[in-house]
Amino acid sequence: MTFDIIFLPDCSGRYILLRNQIISFLERPGKGVFFIPKITERINIMARRTKYPKLPNKFGTIRYLGQKRRNPYAVHPPTTEFTKNGVPLRPPALCYVDAWIKGFTVLVALKGGTYYPGYERTLEIEETEDLKGLSQKILADYNRFKNPDEIDKGKTFEEVYKDWYDYKFVRDKSRTYSPHTLNATRGAFKRCKTLHDKEFRQITYDDLQKVIDDSPLKYASLEQVINLLHQMYAYAKIYHITDEDCSLYLKINKPDEEEHGTPFTNDDLIKLWKNQDDEDVEFLLIMCYSGFRISAYKNMEINLEEKYFCGGVKNKYSKNRVVPIHKDILPLVKRRLDRDGCLLTSDQTFRKHLDERDLLTHLGISHHTPHDCRHTFSKLCEDFKVNENDRKRMLGHSFGNDITNKTYGHRSLSDLQKQIQKIKIPKI
Repeated sequence: MTFDIIFLPDCSGRYILLRNQIISFLERPGKGVFFIPKITERINIMARRTKYPKLPNKFGTIRYLGQKRRNPYAVHPPTTEFTKNGVPLRPPALCYVDAWIKGFTVLVALKGGTYYPGYERTLEIEETEDLKGLSQKILADYNRFKNPDEIDKGKTFEEVYKDWYDYKFVRDKSRTYSPHTLNATRGAFKRCKTLHDKEFRQITYDDLQKVIDDSPLKYASLEQVINLLHQMYAYAKIYHITDEDCSLYLKINKPDEEEHGTPFTNDDLIKLWKNQDDEDVEFLLIMCYSGFRISAYKNMEINLEEKYFCGGVKNKYSKNRVVPIHKDILPLVKRRLDRDGCLLTSDQTFRKHLDERDLLTHLGISHHTPHDCRHTFSKLCEDFKVNENDRKRMLGHSFGNDITNKTYGHRSLSDLQKQIQKIKIPKI
């Protein structure tokens, strides 16, 4: 849409005139803002700072930094990244300008795909008059462009998910995500099938909690569903699709199998050692005698010369911890690295393969999850009198209120090696 002249009223009643091609968007009648790809005429603006209206949705931000700066307005593009908890992160400024209207023009150009670094230096401003006859055109533009917001507010859960997915994984080029993360995200969305066709604004807390309560998923998978909902609601609030975050108080009303597992018995371990040539059994034994969560083995640092693992996931106590390689699993580790080049490519693939083979049943062992290997390691440490504090270190557990061990408890690799070698494998 093209106008010869367009204006922006400020709180003092003065009017700013802008010329050239305009795509117009007003926040509300009488206090509007406009999309301006480029200003070619000069307009002189008084030095007095003006309180400008709120920018349109999905537009970006303009921050006033103070009077003593040559260019006191920081111009930021729309938010494209969230923290793990769904909190939006402000992106770096595109540029800094001496007038709010220049910042607005930069964002207009960015919105229209015509912005380039240094664009702001091409903008000029001059004084002009003649406001008569423009008011009706401006109000007409407002009425034309306010409806898209209403359309956004009527979007279904599935539509909001697609917008958010594009927002996080497609448009944002600042980082890349693993196939596992993408698949886990899509899987979490599929678990919300009962919500897909519902209008997002009409979904209640009870609707969301019912999805969690009715799901047969395990605790860890339900955590992924809740995390997805947190991020979707953060996105929806930013873009005014909803005013309320119904995901905030969701809870999982089932035990965490990460914390409540069943260790392999001594008889179970004998059966595993008798079948150590099997590739899946091989990995189960490695896990039973090292104690990491299964996902940690994908990116594990393995030092065969000094004989230790370094890795971990979940929290600051677990990450980058050192666990000596027990002498009896060292041949298994070397064999696996020589054959596969790594200990594990995908934890999901391993779980699926283990279930499809029904391996444990064939070996005469009752059902166990891969996480039970971590519980097995903990029990072995306990059974063979491994130092309790070293057990915590190797499992990546917090020392809680034990400030002495948390702050001053330093142990060498040699110290940990002596402790882990206390564990004896069963006689076959």
